[in-house]
Amino acid sequence: MSFNLLDRYIFKKFLSTFLFTLLIILMISVIIDFSEKIQIFLEEPITRREILLEYFPSFMLFISGMLWPLFTLIAVIFFTSRLAGNSEIMAMLSAGIPFNRLLRPYLYAAGLLTLVHWVGGHFILPWGQQHLMRITYKYIDKNEDKGKTRDVHLFIAPQTKVYIGYYRKPDSTARDFRIEQYEGQQLVKLLKANNAAYQVKTGKWRLTEYQIRHFDGLKESFQFSNTEFIDTTLNLSPDDFVDFSGQQNMMTSPELLRFIALQRERGAGNIRKYTLEWNRRNAEPFTILILTLIGVSLAARKVRGGIGLHLAMGIGIGAVYILFSKFVKVFAMGNSLPALLAAWIPNLIFLTLALIAVHKAQK
Repeated sequence: MSFNLLDRYIFKKFLSTFLFTLLIILMISVIIDFSEKIQIFLEEPITRREILLEYFPSFMLFISGMLWPLFTLIAVIFFTSRLAGNSEIMAMLSAGIPFNRLLRPYLYAAGLLTLVHWVGGHFILPWGQQHLMRITYKYIDKNEDKGKTRDVHLFIAPQTKVYIGYYRKPDSTARDFRIEQYEGQQLVKLLKANNAAYQVKTGKWRLTEYQIRHFDGLKESFQFSNTEFIDTTLNLSPDDFVDFSGQQNMMTSPELLRFIALQRERGAGNIRKYTLEWNRRNAEPFTILILTLIGVSLAARKVRGGIGLHLAMGIGIGAVYILFSKFVKVFAMGNSLPALLAAWIPNLIFLTLALIAVHKAQK
């Protein structure tokens, strides 16, 4: 299909208005955030480099990723409403251009933004979140770590299970440490230690006051020591006890999938937010296409309120979408909905509304 002068005109208007909207809202967001955190920046030992080259660039990436579909909706409504106000839309339709044909350059531009958002959500935004969260957890919100430290059960291999009664994060030490090895359903080895400490240099765990039991049917061998220690390599590190509230956002998609697979092997029960994040990254970019259809259908009509009325309607629709997405996410976190369904329900509902709006706009 050819890309004619009209297509190029709408395509350029779409993207230029989107970039303008993005820059304006980012500037406002940075100013507001800086005014809220200036006292913290003055009191904490944070450097200018961390503020200017790490925190705020990462903060802008975060805002862009979170509100990218809303920016698209505002941009579409803004320039389409101007076209309608200048009777350009009416002239195009009067010239025999079908409304569906008018949508083509919009969908091209929206498709480009969808692709950028999809790539960014899987690879670029998590990188920015790592820097943003490092500053946030170090200087701003210092008590966000929700990792479990008591009665921890983990599979570190298919037939090997670790139990930790209490883990101390500041010095990476543990009490009541137990390793159980199985063959089928039969326990064949049990290692218990009153104390365990992670050795940063070697990556091993040093066990003291330990007992080792081997089981062979009815036979049992026993070894213990209260004075010596043993160093053992385990598929377990201090990172496994860290679980920030937004940790899933800090992982690129390959890292996220590996983490989900590893936690499932270990029998961990804290992967709900990670599976939801994976599905969200795949579903959210398509919101751009859906909101584009809604925006064009609303703004293509010339109304008495003009741009102001159209923008108010657009922002209202965007706000409803965001609130509905958060509402569904709460149900998904509570295991009331499958993660895949929770991620796509808002898109399915708003796609239905978009198709209805396009059908009405054709009349």
